[in-house]
Amino acid sequence: MQPVPVDVVVIGAGQAGLSAAYHLQRRGYVPVSRGAGDTPTFVVLDAEERPGGAWQHRWPSLRMGTVNGIHELPGFPVPPADPTAASRDILPAYFAAYEERFALGVVRPVRVKSVRREDDDPAGRLIVETDAATWAASHVINATGTWSRPFWPRYPGQGRFRGRQLHVADYVSRDEFAGMRVVIVGAGISAVQLLDEISHVAETYWVTRREPEWSDAAFDVPARVAAIAGVEDRVRRGLPPGSVISVTGMHWTPWARAAEQRGVLVRHPMFTSIEEGGVRMPDGTLVEADVILWATGFRPALDHLSPLRLRTPEGGIRVADGRSIDEPRLFLIGYGPSQSTVGANRAGRDAVRAITSERAAVAA
Repeated sequence: MQPVPVDVVVIGAGQAGLSAAYHLQRRGYVPVSRGAGDTPTFVVLDAEERPGGAWQHRWPSLRMGTVNGIHELPGFPVPPADPTAASRDILPAYFAAYEERFALGVVRPVRVKSVRREDDDPAGRLIVETDAATWAASHVINATGTWSRPFWPRYPGQGRFRGRQLHVADYVSRDEFAGMRVVIVGAGISAVQLLDEISHVAETYWVTRREPEWSDAAFDVPARVAAIAGVEDRVRRGLPPGSVISVTGMHWTPWARAAEQRGVLVRHPMFTSIEEGGVRMPDGTLVEADVILWATGFRPALDHLSPLRLRTPEGGIRVADGRSIDEPRLFLIGYGPSQSTVGANRAGRDAVRAITSERAAVAA
């Protein structure tokens, strides 16, 4: 099958991908299905069945008033919503309306299998192979996020546990844990939010690898921007991005305060092993458990980029200003410093600005 020529392939239609598509269109690019003549083209490929990115998979109890870091897509504000409404109901509908409003021509469901170089020409094309078609692009904007790659740490005895183990990505409702003892692992926002939620119906036991460093500073937009900036040096050196929490520390949120007031925000050190009936603590005691909930974050979904051989020995990809240092035809947005919604919007704009500038320079 001959590759379909296109100027820009955008992989992923979450916040970052839609932002990139919007800015491409603003700069005169059109969806490849409507391309003609010398008009530059783009295509957005998305693995999901429906619009909404990761929001459509969030747990039902995650409300509009408690989600962390909603930031509107460029050119179209989030419609007013009841703070008690489920984010999985409001935000996917917003994304769908956005795609329709700007006629972005998202192609779905399409799974990208690989991205590789067409040849040794550094100005040549990148070949994007999918389960539906193959594309030959001048540039690729990767915006695949992290939701599809939940991170499960490995501990001795993990396979012996007789109870249930699940990741935050699999969480549905606190009601399924009523009357149980739940060990919650992790120091991030999701861990604390679910600790507060589940502790209303179950006995909870919260463990983290490090003692949380609580901050009274508001985690507002400037604070998020500062946190994003803290990751830039890591990705420039090819280190794994790490979590924003590792940069910012823990901020007091309404659910953290609520858990503290009810006496359930009690942190314990990480267990050393897992046994049939619970977890073994550093002091040798066994904490019995029915459930272990791993709120241990996610990793970037980048396996399809493996043919490009961009991984450093440290496990990351060298990125500066949203662009791969070792493959300049590739932009990674929603990765490292652009992993928040604010950063994703800005990274989408900056990637398109760089691409259009280069196109203009070649044409001059």
